[in-house]
Amino acid sequence: MSRIHYATALAETFSWYCALFLAMMLLLSCCESNDEGEEEMQQQISMMMLMNNNNHHHQQKRPCDEIYVVKEGETLHTISEKCGDPYIVEENPHIHDPDDVFPGLVIKIIPFSKNYRY
Repeated sequence: MSRIHYATALAETFSWYCALFLAMMLLLSCCESNDEGEEEMQQQISMMMLMNNNNHHHQQKRPCDEIYVVKEGETLHTISEKCGDPYIVEENPHIHDPDDVFPGLVIKIIPFSKNYRY
């Protein structure tokens, strides 16, 4: 049987600790970037709501408001038909799975027009 040299064992232990440290840093950086993304999304929603309130009386009546809150039993397909927006998923990057839509989810709606998009 061969014996493991002390320096080799020390180097292996050190490399494992480095790998663990890097994995923890990666995990923490992912969590931090999600928090910043949520804060940015909240700011965008607030800005869109403010713009919607300011421009509401200048626009024609739409079937849905620009900021839409999903109701019980709705799917992206039913909302798309109701509001006339076939690009809901593309306009809402916070929707990672189109099948995972739940009541209370806030989405951006931009009704589609054959000539142009609002």
